[in-house]
Amino acid sequence: MKFRTFMRHIRDAFKSLFRNGWMSIASISAVALTLLLVGSFTGILLNVNKLASDVENDVSVKVYIDLAADPAAQEALKTELENIANVESISFSSKDEELDKIIGSYGDEFDLFGGDANPLYDAYVLNTTAPEQTKAVAEAASAMQYVTQVEYGGATADKLFETIATIRTIGLVIIIGLLLVAVFLISNTIRITIFSRSTEIEIMRLVGAKNSFIRWPFLIEGAIIGLIGALIPMTFLVFLYRFIFDVSGDYLAGTNFGLLTPNPFLVYISLLMVGIGIFIGAFGSVFSMRRFLKV
Repeated sequence: MKFRTFMRHIRDAFKSLFRNGWMSIASISAVALTLLLVGSFTGILLNVNKLASDVENDVSVKVYIDLAADPAAQEALKTELENIANVESISFSSKDEELDKIIGSYGDEFDLFGGDANPLYDAYVLNTTAPEQTKAVAEAASAMQYVTQVEYGGATADKLFETIATIRTIGLVIIIGLLLVAVFLISNTIRITIFSRSTEIEIMRLVGAKNSFIRWPFLIEGAIIGLIGALIPMTFLVFLYRFIFDVSGDYLAGTNFGLLTPNPFLVYISLLMVGIGIFIGAFGSVFSMRRFLKV
């Protein structure tokens, strides 16, 4: 196609866009509302997945050391724990540090257990290579000498991992479903727009215009409708997400949890929405014209 012809198609697409103002607004509104839902649910589900991963990674195995273990025995136990399959890292937490955590969680009334009155145990904290390996690591550690107790959440942790896996599966299904709904709604709205201009297409065919010549302006017009329809919800979601991210930072400060950082998350979401809008707009126009271009 010659550049001059292509520029004419672009000009004709913009003219048609303004000439059919109300139908164009209806199509843009359908695209904007649908992509607002797609973008919102995608953002929510991706952040739920991020928080779920944070929760998984925050689960660790705590191995309490028997009071009978001297420093040499503690060091030998550490070596054994490091050799357990799927142990990624190990750290030591003294009984005084364990008491400080309790005081921080439940109040200063536990100060009276300080010093020699401290009834707690020294502990090793084990992080696993994968959250699903937590139970196996805990069972292996509990069988070792000088281990008085092992904690990892037990049935609660197992239930947590199952719930997280279910949430991820449901989230993926919802996103795919929303994308299919977006294709259906936008394509049908554009089809109504094309149908309202069937006379215009018929006249172009009667004067000898080729199918490709007729199709190009509508394809470009559909792409423009999709682009504008994507930019509106994209702008809204960018400002809304930045606000939510700033507010959530105050509540989640000091924890191991957090939302996805705006950059590059918002860039990916924006590109996704623009890409879907342009593709569906152009595809919807071409697909809807097939019946009018049949000989």
